[in-house]
Amino acid sequence: MPPAKQEPPERTQAERPPLVTVFLTHLARERDVSPNTVKAYSRDLDEFCAFLGPYYGTERLDWGKVDRLAMRSFLAHLTRRGLGKRSIARTLSAVRTFYAFLHRNDVVEVNPARSVGSPKTDKYLPGYLDRSQVETLFQAAATRAGGGHYGDVRNLAILELFYSAGLRLSELRGINRPDLDLLAGLVKVRGKGRKERIVPVGQHAQRALRNYERSRDELCRNLGIAADRTACFLSNRGKRMSVKAIQNAVVGWLKQVDEGAGLSTHSLRHTFATHLLDAGADLRAVQELLGHASISTTQIYTHTSVERLKQVYKQSHPRA
Repeated sequence: MPPAKQEPPERTQAERPPLVTVFLTHLARERDVSPNTVKAYSRDLDEFCAFLGPYYGTERLDWGKVDRLAMRSFLAHLTRRGLGKRSIARTLSAVRTFYAFLHRNDVVEVNPARSVGSPKTDKYLPGYLDRSQVETLFQAAATRAGGGHYGDVRNLAILELFYSAGLRLSELRGINRPDLDLLAGLVKVRGKGRKERIVPVGQHAQRALRNYERSRDELCRNLGIAADRTACFLSNRGKRMSVKAIQNAVVGWLKQVDEGAGLSTHSLRHTFATHLLDAGADLRAVQELLGHASISTTQIYTHTSVERLKQVYKQSHPRA
């Protein structure tokens, strides 16, 4: 049984080494990275600092003295804590970026984090829905929305937009009313690193969103000034929906399609990409629609398509 993960205590700004605080400020103000990214970096660097203190037996850290052996010991420490390979690779990436910042500013002569390799992560095929499951999902959600209840009408619009545009959860949550142009069939989304892109919205999603807009406008009239008139997707109280609320709404429907598959909001994004590639879409176009910085990230969906073809081959070919 793997050791239980124990999260290290989060440090306050006053407790952090000054250079870490300077680096985090640099990320937020000069590189304009998202608040979630800054939070992830701060958590990873707090872990690194918490390790270095006992390792060197001193409260005041000398960044220039950290060597390859210390870095390898840090990775071993993360493994003992029960972190997975992806989490360890992410933490090491944060430390590398921090040391690159120190090197550019002549604080250190070398970057010790570059002397150790990231753990090789296991490749996996993302969960997704096949076409029959998609039809089942949307037929059931549309039937429920036909009753006119605000939450059901809204949840159908959320499901349709996730699948139609291949959005991340944070992207869908962040959509504002002016970002949707249903006449043109387009939505403007803000992805990782606050990069904006324009994504087409299909006719089924457009119809669901128009129905939702009427329900949302009625909710806003009833709530008056208490309603958020900027956000696209609102809770029953008129506030922008939380991440948890969107997850609950989507996962509740996905469980009805395939309860044991562990599907999530991201599964609809995987489904979007897989179905496009299955239908012959260009990989570069899918990369742009998904907002991937690297084509290698998009290529995992080609593996999904190949696996599906292999299954069809084994089931259909007489000498498979």
